[in-house]
Amino acid sequence: MAATGLGLILIGLWGVLTRKHILRIALAFTLADTGVNLILVWSGFLPGRSAPIVDSSVTQMVDPLPQALVLTSIVIGVAVAALFVVVGVLASRKSGSADIRHMKELKW
Repeated sequence: MAATGLGLILIGLWGVLTRKHILRIALAFTLADTGVNLILVWSGFLPGRSAPIVDSSVTQMVDPLPQALVLTSIVIGVAVAALFVVVGVLASRKSGSADIRHMKELKW
């Protein structure tokens, strides 16, 4: 699972660095964010332990902190992706193209 997460991060970074279309960059960023979440979930998994639901029959549980961090990260990632897409669409409307090379005149 860690290899899959690392692969998603690397594919996302490759997409961010090599793509010129603003929405493809947003998609690649979201893919890298998903890879980070996958690695966080994997780091909190311990074999032979159950979910962190307190019960009288449970003797050993996994750590609930990585799960809480991933849930928070998913919410933040969705908000950042939505903001990225909205800013990208507005910038592409203003410049007439979704290519980031044509958005140089939109600088401050």
